[in-house]
Amino acid sequence: MGLPPGGADRTCVVTGASSGIGREIARELARRGLGVSLVARREDRLRDLANELRTETGVDVAIIPTDLTDPASRHALVETVADRGLSVDVLVNNAGMSTFGPVHRSRPGRELAMIATNINAVVDLCSNWIPGMVERGRGAVLNVASTAAFQPLPGQAGYAATKSFVLSYSQAIHTELRGTGVAMTVLCPGPVHTEFGASEGLDEKEASDALPKFMWLPAEEVARTAVDGLAHGRPVVIPGIANKMSAAGGHLLPRRLLLPIIARQHFALREPPDR
Repeated sequence: MGLPPGGADRTCVVTGASSGIGREIARELARRGLGVSLVARREDRLRDLANELRTETGVDVAIIPTDLTDPASRHALVETVADRGLSVDVLVNNAGMSTFGPVHRSRPGRELAMIATNINAVVDLCSNWIPGMVERGRGAVLNVASTAAFQPLPGQAGYAATKSFVLSYSQAIHTELRGTGVAMTVLCPGPVHTEFGASEGLDEKEASDALPKFMWLPAEEVARTAVDGLAHGRPVVIPGIANKMSAAGGHLLPRRLLLPIIARQHFALREPPDR
């Protein structure tokens, strides 16, 4: 199927582009000659990345600081892209967050912000931009889920549930889009070296020790694998052999056997130090 060709009136919208997988996907698309619109809350980081991409690749780069938890901000994002005369030929729904720990110690506001980012924003942007892709007969969508989508995850119950939604939603849309010229791929990475847990105070060493080192992949490799999968129209992309095996096991093993093992191993379910 291939990625849509670049053009002065076309752009690739990448959410969560200020760091991690999103930043590397933006770099990968720009290196393939596609203009990008960088979306995240941290304008300073977007500006630095935009300058880098313009210098390195010469493609058109726009920055659109946006809080994707806010419906009005998402509407403004759609309007801003339209006002610039750009059609969205590639949409990368990468922005995401997780909370950690049992639900009985959770903060409701953070849980709802996670749902707004991981689910509401994905549905909102897909619903706004996929119709135009179908009408033009070209386009590609990459939704970022996780290997956590393949089984419940005690210690990150809400996160795994949101990513399960993204996986199911994307697979259904992939089937709906057959014959339209529009590709839909869902990326399900395992552990990746990023700043993912920083907003919840997760220590980097604690995160890296939580899973075997052979499962961890650099964000650059994950991004390259994801964009290659999107270009080839693959419905699901799971980078790394170990993560493919983990996803298969999570999907197939009986829950009554699997979930107690996960709960015993998950660092976020350890008792707080003051107990």
